[in-house]
Amino acid sequence: MIDEAAYDETRLRQWVAGQARGFSRRHLFTLAAAVGAAGLAPSPAHAADSPIVKPLPPELFRVLGTNAETRWSALKDQGYFVPVDRFFVRNHTSTPRLDADSWNLEISGAGLRGEAAHLTLADLRRLPAETHAVTVECAGNGRGYYTSQQGQTVSGTAWGLGAVGVARWRGVRLSTVLRRVGVRRDAVDVQASGLDPNYVTGGVDLGPVRRPMPLAKALDDVLLAYEMNGEPLPPDHGFPVRLVVPRWVGIASIKWVGKIEVSTEPLFSPWNTQFYRLFGSEFPPEGLPFDKQVIKSAFELDPGTVFAAGRRVRLTGRSWSGGGPIRRVEVSTDGGATWRHARFSGRSHEGAWQRWELDWRPSTGTYELLARATDVHGNTQPDVARHNTLGYLFDAVVRVPVTAA
Repeated sequence: MIDEAAYDETRLRQWVAGQARGFSRRHLFTLAAAVGAAGLAPSPAHAADSPIVKPLPPELFRVLGTNAETRWSALKDQGYFVPVDRFFVRNHTSTPRLDADSWNLEISGAGLRGEAAHLTLADLRRLPAETHAVTVECAGNGRGYYTSQQGQTVSGTAWGLGAVGVARWRGVRLSTVLRRVGVRRDAVDVQASGLDPNYVTGGVDLGPVRRPMPLAKALDDVLLAYEMNGEPLPPDHGFPVRLVVPRWVGIASIKWVGKIEVSTEPLFSPWNTQFYRLFGSEFPPEGLPFDKQVIKSAFELDPGTVFAAGRRVRLTGRSWSGGGPIRRVEVSTDGGATWRHARFSGRSHEGAWQRWELDWRPSTGTYELLARATDVHGNTQPDVARHNTLGYLFDAVVRVPVTAA
């Protein structure tokens, strides 16, 4: 299994049946009782005074507790890859300060043929390296629009569309490391754990951030990355080593990796049972498994932007999809009454996302801009996203108010 939806569905059935190690339904009931809510949702973390290391100037970021989302206006004229200084930050607690010289990666578990292995950063750098353009996106990206655009209540960080970024990630394939260490034929799951502080909610310590994946995915295209855009990983983005898991939701790309478990039995954690499933009136009590990341589009401007009336303006933006490369983008400048095809600008590196542009000459007045993308498999952004109580996978066309004066 390398498909996220198929894997998640299988593990959900096993978890409901009680075939769970790491985070069982008994753990869930204990946690729910402590928090006092059956529909448990992640609560804001109480982190250090400075949960994020890098500067967060307001013209580049909107700060949301322990997180910071990129302002889309900050990406205009920035090229295909998001510069590190404006790449979004998703922290469950706070960025740890780690030392590259003392860091080591422990690989252990019943799924190994031999004893646990420990690798230093120097060990990883001696292995064959690859560089790939990969989109990393929080599953809650766009969550704020469930409330502001659809009038629905959701829990969690109220992201706009800025919890996404594309970078050039360089590192060694996880498959290279696992094969050198030696994996048993009956191994089934691989789970990385981060070195950031343990996540605590409702007074219950859930331990380090971790999320399993099938061995088949781990042996496919997953990177143990130590560089971002040609430089060593910055602290907020996983220094010294992180996972980069193409096409899966962002939580799979664990930052600050310190331990990887290879198991001969299914693994579970709060991050693949309770926090990253679809809950709500339309879904079963145990939640619905995730599918792949959804399709989205964003204009490279701030809502409320004022344009000069009567002058030509070039609208720019980017579209992306977990389902594959973007085939077309349509733009409306009149609230969806009419649509025009946008021009693609530049090539799409490994299908991570597509930049586009459209010329427009507005008259005096107020407008609502919309962008709607379709990928190569025919997935198109809907008018309304499917509501779920934790606000994941928002894919609807976003309405952006602007003025011409």
